[in-house]
Amino acid sequence: MSFKESNMLLLGTKMPKFSLVNVQNKEIISIDEGESFNGILIMFICNHCPFVIHVLPEIVRIAGDYIQKGIKIIAISSNDIKNYPDDSPDKMKDLALEWKFKFPYCYDEDQSVAKAFDAACTPDFYLFDKYSLLAYRGRMDESRPGNNIPLTGNDLRSAIDQILIGEKPSGNQYPSAGCNIKWKK
Repeated sequence: MSFKESNMLLLGTKMPKFSLVNVQNKEIISIDEGESFNGILIMFICNHCPFVIHVLPEIVRIAGDYIQKGIKIIAISSNDIKNYPDDSPDKMKDLALEWKFKFPYCYDEDQSVAKAFDAACTPDFYLFDKYSLLAYRGRMDESRPGNNIPLTGNDLRSAIDQILIGEKPSGNQYPSAGCNIKWKK
């Protein structure tokens, strides 16, 4: 494990277009130009990272609270599965079933989507408004494995709540932190 923080993509950046396979059902997931949503949360996660494992309960709670409010949620794993087989699509599917994901979990085999988002770590969160413009990026909250701060999702939840009422989240945003994305050589 190599500790890494988010690169903090510039707020207002247009969401990169992508098309990936959801490992849960082999469905192609892409964002259509005419698609209507109140916001979209893109999460770069993986199976083996202790930082992701730590936040999984809150990821599932956030999905349960906000999908019904028109927030589209997509999780993406971009890790090199040759050197990190625990992040393979079959194992991703197992994790999604175990945690009862109500959102797609997609595999970014060529790592082009992670590069388009300038993703750096797992977990890494990107919240786009209904116009597909980046409104929030960074951490879920202050909790990290072993720091004894309760997992609340406060930073991310506050940002989602702001875009749901048509306002911009606070510009005071902090990077996420976790394991670096495992880039192919």
